[in-house]
Amino acid sequence: MKIELSILVWACALTFAQVVLGLLTALPQVGAPALLGNRDDIPALEGIAGRAKRAHQNMLESLLPFAALVLVAVVAGKTNASTALGAQLFIWGRLAFAVIYLVGIPVARTLAWFVAVLGMALIFVQLV
Repeated sequence: MKIELSILVWACALTFAQVVLGLLTALPQVGAPALLGNRDDIPALEGIAGRAKRAHQNMLESLLPFAALVLVAVVAGKTNASTALGAQLFIWGRLAFAVIYLVGIPVARTLAWFVAVLGMALIFVQLV
């Protein structure tokens, strides 16, 4: 399997881990009945639970374009050292983003986000 595809699988695993973490951190704040219900009247999550939810949402926003870039690169036969590096920058940047966001370090979070975006840009450049 191409490294870019392997990293895409790990990005999906990271996304799922963020779902679980979001659930576990929200549970003490709102309780199981609220999380098991329709969530119509669920209060805003605060602290680590709110940050976990926002980090997961941000990951979802990044995962789709990353997946599209990786899949196009693989199908088009345009994978190379730059696309591999781009995928690695993406996954490490996203992992750092998730951890830094949970801890609550604003500027470092943005830098980690930028690393992941740079990774996607490296893949994009190989496709145009």
